[in-house]
Amino acid sequence: MLDLPTDLPADLAPLAWLIGVWAGTGVIDYPVGDERLQGEFVHRVSFSHDGGPYLNYSGTATFTGEDQAVSIPLIAETGFWRLSRPASAADPGPALLPPQADVVTRTVDDVESLRAANGAFPIEVSLAHSDGMLELYLGEINGPRVDIASDAVVRAAGTKDYGAASRMYGLVDGHMLWAWDIAALGTPLRAHASARLAKV
Repeated sequence: MLDLPTDLPADLAPLAWLIGVWAGTGVIDYPVGDERLQGEFVHRVSFSHDGGPYLNYSGTATFTGEDQAVSIPLIAETGFWRLSRPASAADPGPALLPPQADVVTRTVDDVESLRAANGAFPIEVSLAHSDGMLELYLGEINGPRVDIASDAVVRAAGTKDYGAASRMYGLVDGHMLWAWDIAALGTPLRAHASARLAKV
């Protein structure tokens, strides 16, 4: 059973089940040319909030190989998850600019107005990877399921080829299950990793 916080801004209500630290293991299986990159990894993710209308996110993974004999840190990622909605004059930004109108506390009705006909809420996820990649994902959260796909990928000059991605997260029997598809290193978009995480 999940304990959901009751002190959240209204914009975070659809995302509340994600909050906490999740840890577990997963598998990688991805073809690159004639080679197949396979193995297991240990994964840890954290979703937290600081009172703003977004979740703070961080994730790390360590590759353990097929025989558990190796331990290689994989990239770390950090970012923000939020409902997708138009910014208003009551919102701060861009950069350090303060709101241009009186701050208005958003209500459950404000959030409900964002719900799509299928019952889902639109979301935006922005991630920065330790290897120099930046990603913007767009998608939806519908109860205990999240589906997002990359809208933009920005790569530093020295990074490896990485063109697109999609991710799916779901809450199943108290565990977070996720799958990550990527287009990278000359391989078109396809499954690359999945994991099962438990709340720590």
